[in-house]
Amino acid sequence: MHWGWQRGISYNRRVTAVRTQIDPLVLWPQVQTWARELGFSQIGVTGVDLSSAEPGLQAWLAAGFHGSMDYMAAHGLKRARPAELVPGTVSVISARMDYLPMHTPIDWVALESGRATRPGEAVVSLYARGRDYHKVLRSRLQKLQDQLALVIGPFGHRVFTDSAPVLEAELAQRSGLGWRGKNTLVLQREAGSMFFLGELFVDLALPHSMPVTDHCGQCSACIDLCPTAAIVGPHQLDARRCISYLTIEHAGPIPIELRPLIGNRIYGCDECQLVCPWNKYAKRSNLPDFDARPGLVDASLAALLAWDEAEFLRRTEGSAIRRIGHARWLRNVALAAGNALAAQRLQGRSPAPPTALGTLSFAEAQELKTLLQGLTQHAEEVVREQASWSLAQTV
Repeated sequence: MHWGWQRGISYNRRVTAVRTQIDPLVLWPQVQTWARELGFSQIGVTGVDLSSAEPGLQAWLAAGFHGSMDYMAAHGLKRARPAELVPGTVSVISARMDYLPMHTPIDWVALESGRATRPGEAVVSLYARGRDYHKVLRSRLQKLQDQLALVIGPFGHRVFTDSAPVLEAELAQRSGLGWRGKNTLVLQREAGSMFFLGELFVDLALPHSMPVTDHCGQCSACIDLCPTAAIVGPHQLDARRCISYLTIEHAGPIPIELRPLIGNRIYGCDECQLVCPWNKYAKRSNLPDFDARPGLVDASLAALLAWDEAEFLRRTEGSAIRRIGHARWLRNVALAAGNALAAQRLQGRSPAPPTALGTLSFAEAQELKTLLQGLTQHAEEVVREQASWSLAQTV
């Protein structure tokens, strides 16, 4: 357990120092100002009673929708009980931070959607192209805590950024940061869903924010257009079919029946966000942290297949991508290469005019085949198997 501190106060024991008494209604507007100065787009507060969310969590786990993410089942209902996760917690401050790069063009949705039609291009989810969001949000939430401690004195706290068994979206919804979209993401009328979430559990009684109403209406675009049909119903996601889960969380071979549906997405998937009408209001970040790093945008599959482990580690230093490791990275890129080769094969046999899906040049196809052939001798079985499958798509 980590508890807040000022100089001389340890994180590892409960704070007993006398804190300055300040009216929470006076304090909260100041906290909001500090949060904006730290780059947060919005913050809100809710309590610790999430009991009404427990049946949904239990049903989701019972259906096996968490796949191989065993840690979700291991923590059980503690995810819905903040005061059990961090004893002493009275309030939860939820924060969101927009992550579209600051120079994102106006027609970004069309630009990003078009990447799926270029099979030789590797597509990395927008959120993962810059600095690891865990690092960015964690450090800034800690600074928010430090600023608060300077005013009121030491207090119990713990920071979370997708790093522990926390019902992040549920807390954000209850904190007034948005409503739960049918794709399970939090949506905001002025910002869509292109933002990160983080939490600060505190032992302070703060005024709760008002939740907002649902504005999805009859729209079902995210459900209808999910490439793998992972959104099995409104607000229900089967992670086992989700491209983000398959390319990031899933360690073994990707199910064969789902491979063609992944296309050229090699890390994550933005499809349910790109088709969401509310994301026309998505905001650009004012932080350079989320600017895309070289090599992760407009890169060819061949270029990324050629990265050895040293190159992978160098290119992904400080990135969320690094945690999947080089072997899983190669598995993902090799799968996309197989889909690109299959698209070329099918296009070449079709008597109909070319479709909206682009094709590889002969030279590009040959380069991918050569690189995949080399991966059939890779030390990791998951890479060898994937490379062999991808080569078979040319037959």
